[in-house]
Amino acid sequence: MKANISFISLGCDKNLVDSEVMLGLTKKAGFNIVPDEADADIIVINTCCFIKDALEESIETIIDAGKYKEDRCKGIIIAGCLGQRYEKEIFEEMPEVDAVIGTTAYEDIVEVAERVLNGEKKFKDIKSIDFACDDDKSEMRVLSSAGYSANLKIAEGCNNHCTYCVIPKLRGKYRSRKMESLVREAEMLAKNGVKELVLVAQDVALYGIDLYGENRLHILLEKLCEIEGIEWIRLLYCYPEHLTDETIAVMAKEEKICKYIDMPLQHTVDTVLKKMGRRSTKAMIREIVNKLRTAMPDIAIRTTIITGFPQETEEDVNELIDFISEIKFDRLGVFSYSQEEGTPATKMEGQIDDDVKEERRNRILECQKFISAQKCESMVGKVIKVIIDGKIPEENIYCGRCYKDAPDIDGMVFIKSDYELLSGDFADVLITEASDYDLIGETYYGDEFAE
Repeated sequence: MKANISFISLGCDKNLVDSEVMLGLTKKAGFNIVPDEADADIIVINTCCFIKDALEESIETIIDAGKYKEDRCKGIIIAGCLGQRYEKEIFEEMPEVDAVIGTTAYEDIVEVAERVLNGEKKFKDIKSIDFACDDDKSEMRVLSSAGYSANLKIAEGCNNHCTYCVIPKLRGKYRSRKMESLVREAEMLAKNGVKELVLVAQDVALYGIDLYGENRLHILLEKLCEIEGIEWIRLLYCYPEHLTDETIAVMAKEEKICKYIDMPLQHTVDTVLKKMGRRSTKAMIREIVNKLRTAMPDIAIRTTIITGFPQETEEDVNELIDFISEIKFDRLGVFSYSQEEGTPATKMEGQIDDDVKEERRNRILECQKFISAQKCESMVGKVIKVIIDGKIPEENIYCGRCYKDAPDIDGMVFIKSDYELLSGDFADVLITEASDYDLIGETYYGDEFAE
């Protein structure tokens, strides 16, 4: 048996998929995967530094892991965005680190881990950010979360170059994975018990444009719907300007596709969108939302907003809040703008104080709280399909999610049941109460079903 290795995955769900591929590769190579860093000979930290908070979390995690080197740990390997972004400074600033793996080199984890075990220190494995990772190795991944729900990363990189974002410099240009490989991986996941498939990429809606010369997300969705065992397919991170009529039609037609979409709009005021380098406009956003709701009246639309962007005015914030009140997004997250080194927005005039950003963020969240409470209240009396995520033993209450709730992002459904429910099961639930963001219900035994 080879050495013990432990993984810590930070940041987005796309990072988590990379971590799961590394888990699979090291397991196949004979490493013993351990959940507790105290038992590890090698600790791998897949880092994030998209915004300041994520950077600070990555640094704190590395420092904490360094304490284990006083005992058993022989080396700490940093993968992901932090090492890619600060490859020149990482060893000087963080002496705890023994090796760095760039964002496109994570498939080399076995070789890097063995070099560290053999005593090699302070080396980097950094490839071109446009390097095409091996599709077949993605099929070796080991799930680190609930075995009934899994992310499927359909592309890497981004072509958008928004003025506030460093991702294209860390992840390269947009690169779709081959459709055949994605179908094989989804089939593998289904055979291993996955029921909910969550499609992720920097922009899921753009899938296929680089490989096939046209958007082929709708074709991929049709093929994934044919896989036996997959019951829910969910779309995250679809930019509105790339969402096609064909994709909307397939979403409306296929029962397996959750009537749910995450469109990261970031703002809705045209002048701010232009400064952000976004290609959408308020009129385009309104048109896409109308198309989605016409095709799927029950669709849940999630978005994220950035407030406090340089030169954003009070009038802009009021216009944004008016638009949110008009559209009534089902789910909405708000981030305060974070100045990121190396981005054009950092050098813009009119930077806004943190306390003003926070005040604006709170106003937007308060607006959305009222909308969310109304939408939750409208669910009372309905029977909905829920996937069970677990149980709160001390309260004898189960918790789960309906089609409107993505894992680890959105609200929950809390369920009373007279019979045992297992994680990964689907249950029909009658909604009896609602809070601002969550639903409360009980298992439903009737024959009628309605969403």
